[in-house]
Amino acid sequence: MAQRPDLTNEVFELGGVHHVALVCADMARTVDFYSGVLGMPLIKTVELRDGLGQHFFFDVGNGDSLAFFWFADGAEGVPGVSHPAALPGRGSLTSAVSSMNHLAFRVPPERIDEYVAVLRERGVDCLDVANHDDSGAGITPEFHPGVFVRSIYFRDPDGIMLEFAAWTKPFGPDDVRHPPVDATGAPRA
Repeated sequence: MAQRPDLTNEVFELGGVHHVALVCADMARTVDFYSGVLGMPLIKTVELRDGLGQHFFFDVGNGDSLAFFWFADGAEGVPGVSHPAALPGRGSLTSAVSSMNHLAFRVPPERIDEYVAVLRERGVDCLDVANHDDSGAGITPEFHPGVFVRSIYFRDPDGIMLEFAAWTKPFGPDDVRHPPVDATGAPRA
């Protein structure tokens, strides 16, 4: 669903995300999860020079890819620093600056309820569908006209938070109404 077809990038002609590159602790386990459990085809593998590690790419649809590095001497992830310590509603969602908080994959809105069952059948611990709205809580258990995205949160074997997300309505100019804050939390003038 194109959210704002009236807006265009006048500087660069971007066609979406080519790939996101993450780091895993075990490439074999990562392939088992992303290809075996989530069904993403493995499309390219690279052995890094001098025994540094591996770099593998998965097709996530729409011409986009998800890549993983495995480094022979890679550091362990730290919950709450390299990624959130918990799924939404189960604990803190914060992570460090320049970390990745979570990765969301676009799914068809009419299949999102079905995907909770499929994930659970495949042994993935996931939350029930979250209905994101502009209420104070930001998430409601019930679908209503103010819900702008429905999603399912879960984790990969390394603790990376993933999300299946489906837009439920187009955005308009009134959806951009909050000023960005600076590092101190003050709104930018």
